Amino acid sequence: MGAAAEQAAEENQEWAGVTPDAARRLVGAAVEAFAERGYHATTTRDIAGRAGMSPAALYIHYKTKEELLYRISGIGHEKALRIMGAAAEAEGSATERLRDAVRTFARWHAEHHTTARVIQYELQALSPEHYTEIAGLRRRTDHLLRQIIQDGADSGEFRADDVPGTTLAVLSLCVDVARWFSADGRRTPDEVGALYADLVLRMVGADPAGSATGRNG
Repeated sequence: MGAAAEQAAEENQEWAGVTPDAARRLVGAAVEAFAERGYHATTTRDIAGRAGMSPAALYIHYKTKEELLYRISGIGHEKALRIMGAAAEAEGSATERLRDAVRTFARWHAEHHTTARVIQYELQALSPEHYTEIAGLRRRTDHLLRQIIQDGADSGEFRADDVPGTTLAVLSLCVDVARWFSADGRRTPDEVGALYADLVLRMVGADPAGSATGRNG
């Protein structure tokens, strides 16, 4: 299986929880269309056509194009929150937890770059009510990463005088992977995750060994 085929399989797996099959096909088609054409340039006819369905059939499952974007955004952001939560709640030093958080978060944005591109860059197209809900998920993800970095600063493992600013920089670095990553490129998602984890640890001045005693030990 080539890189492009593997990428398609990964993207399809992302929507495994969407039922029935027709609704799942529409979500996958919408992601492809939004990523390729942009939300505003995509029509419901475009989405239905990619899913092999009629425009009328789309409305059986989703009342509006925005409802599709909301569904996609919710699934994607909930996955991002789970990734960050698993790292934040794991045992180990702040260095170990930050390494794991960045590695898995950046890797996900590479593995699912088409989906990630849509959920990160089409937020403003959501209705005010839906935007508020998705923004809440983003704040929770931000809080989890900020707590890891704060723990490292408090223990002396990290040099991070501006924890909110450092958190924003780390999140921005990982999210941007979705913009440039290509399944046909020379780096795999695992390699991107490992590289970014190393870069972020260097950014905060962490000991790569991940010593729990930190700089104060």
